[in-house]
Amino acid sequence: MSHSAPFTSTPPLPSHFWAELSTHDFAQLQATGTAEQIVAVLPVAAIEQHGPHLPLSVDASLLQGVIDTALAQLPAELPVLFLPPQNIGLSTEHTAFAGTLTLSPTTLIALWTEIGQCVARAGVRKLLLLNGHGGQVSVMDIVARQLRQQCDLLVYSASWFSLPLPEAVAGKFSAHEHRFGIHAGDIETSMMLHLAPQTVQMARAQDFPSTSFDRSQHYPLLGNGKSAKLGWAMQDYHPAGAVGNAAAATADKGGAVVQAAAQALVQLLHELHRLPLSTLVSAPSPLAG
Repeated sequence: MSHSAPFTSTPPLPSHFWAELSTHDFAQLQATGTAEQIVAVLPVAAIEQHGPHLPLSVDASLLQGVIDTALAQLPAELPVLFLPPQNIGLSTEHTAFAGTLTLSPTTLIALWTEIGQCVARAGVRKLLLLNGHGGQVSVMDIVARQLRQQCDLLVYSASWFSLPLPEAVAGKFSAHEHRFGIHAGDIETSMMLHLAPQTVQMARAQDFPSTSFDRSQHYPLLGNGKSAKLGWAMQDYHPAGAVGNAAAATADKGGAVVQAAAQALVQLLHELHRLPLSTLVSAPSPLAG
């Protein structure tokens, strides 16, 4: 993987973890102007049910697994700081299932926005909201725009599962599974078999068909996955709280996904580092007379 722009000449950060730096470190970064070159990453996930065969920790575990694999590939001189993970998210669609933890949208927006405000106070100008739970993508959009307006932060949001996978990896799963196996199916179960096999109960895994597939066969607009979006609860897709062919999962497939997603994350961080702060425009130009 090539990256066209060189790194800055600043020395490596003491750590890639925000919490491992001292207040003296941050004061020095501010004094030298280095803080503005840092990309802060806020991992956001969820603790929610994942069917009868997977633990509540899936979203948090998969996101951390991708991050840990990416960290092994990050150059020391790339100024990236990972903030403490926020592992309780917006999981209201799973509250019919025992054990699910969730915050309200209002609480989550306030929490992530206030963390972003702290990042800005430290002199850091770039923030990546890195997500592991599909149910809170819309919240990231709101927070990113608020932080841009309130703090002049350059904020991007991304989900590990939206990062591009090479065809050799994506092709390990059927097009049907990519489209409909969105929760505790083949992909997530395979990744958990790779990252935390002791937490997976494959005896309970099965092919969990999604009602979304049924709608796709009968409703051209409601069921095409693009034109209209259902306000759903997980049991609307399958009463067991999972969709996808979890019985087909293997650790080898899961390892390939983790490695590929980590490589894509490293590329994303390189690109964010290179992206100029002038991307944000402070005020519109006056109209020509």
